[in-house]
Amino acid sequence: MRYVYNHFLRERTDAWYERQEHMGYNATAKALTTLKKQPETEFLAEVSNVCLQQSLRHLDRSFVNFFKGQARYPSFKKKRRKQSATYMANGFRWRDGQLWLAKQQDPLDIRWSRHFTGEPTSITVSLDTAGRYHVSVLVEEEQAVLPVTPVTPKMVGLDLGLTHRVITSDGAKIPNPRFIRQTERKLARAQRALSRKQGGSNNRAKARLKLARLHAKRADQRRDATHKLTTQLIHENQVVAAESLQVKNLLQNRSLSKAISDVGWHQITCQLAYKAEWYGRDFVQIDRWYPSSKRCFHCGHIADAMPLDVRRWDCPACGTQGIDRDINAARNILQAGKAILAGADTFRQHETTTVGHTGG
Repeated sequence: MRYVYNHFLRERTDAWYERQEHMGYNATAKALTTLKKQPETEFLAEVSNVCLQQSLRHLDRSFVNFFKGQARYPSFKKKRRKQSATYMANGFRWRDGQLWLAKQQDPLDIRWSRHFTGEPTSITVSLDTAGRYHVSVLVEEEQAVLPVTPVTPKMVGLDLGLTHRVITSDGAKIPNPRFIRQTERKLARAQRALSRKQGGSNNRAKARLKLARLHAKRADQRRDATHKLTTQLIHENQVVAAESLQVKNLLQNRSLSKAISDVGWHQITCQLAYKAEWYGRDFVQIDRWYPSSKRCFHCGHIADAMPLDVRRWDCPACGTQGIDRDINAARNILQAGKAILAGADTFRQHETTTVGHTGG
């Protein structure tokens, strides 16, 4: 699939720059038939044509996104990066929980991470950089909506941090596991070992795989912790309000970029958004310019400045002392989120805006 993608990316690029010709999907599909008959590329006939056609569709979608201004110009796929093959309904067979791919006699030996109902419409088999194979199944299922909490629906505001991953308006502080710090020494040793190996040697391939597995383990740990956290928040609360952060811009801070990448703020908000939609909850994101940390929750006074090293502060307006910066911010975020859901136009106009709202 990578070979077909790269081959026709070069063909389409050359057709435009050399002859000013547009080469769309239909033209590449026709050329693929000719390519499979050539002696040097006859190995393409050994795999299912469904995968090859899907590779051409993915390439065409990349060009469509580029011309719409939604993505960069398509780039060539590298051998050492993630590889994948997509099978549509006519390229696989599903029966009694077993999966057969086209041109295979035996079913795949799969360790399923979850079970599903319904008939799969497409299958994607991928190979990650750590040498692990994954099977993704596209299937339509009915998602059961969680019951509404009795009497007064429970609501929570979330402040995202670095020392603590999430601080709730209830006063709970979920610690940051710091997955990078746990494996930093192993990663450094594995990276040094890789740099000492001769290019193209078997030892370098082994060292590269060892390093990739360490990175994959760290990513799996972060993803697992995030799923457990977001699922708990969605199950326990009818309304979840969180701040909106431009993580891409925050990563430009070299002093904090590693810590920001490790905590996974973007994963947290993305998972809260789609899980709220699944389970019939409300998820609201507050505008990033809303002064949640500088605003006193008790009286509404906004401090002139609030440096990061200030973790507790005293309100000069109402006299409240020892205000916890993070819990105060979470409470302000919850208050703003409830105002948005209640349709308080005046509050929203002067203090905050919603950038994401999903749920029932």
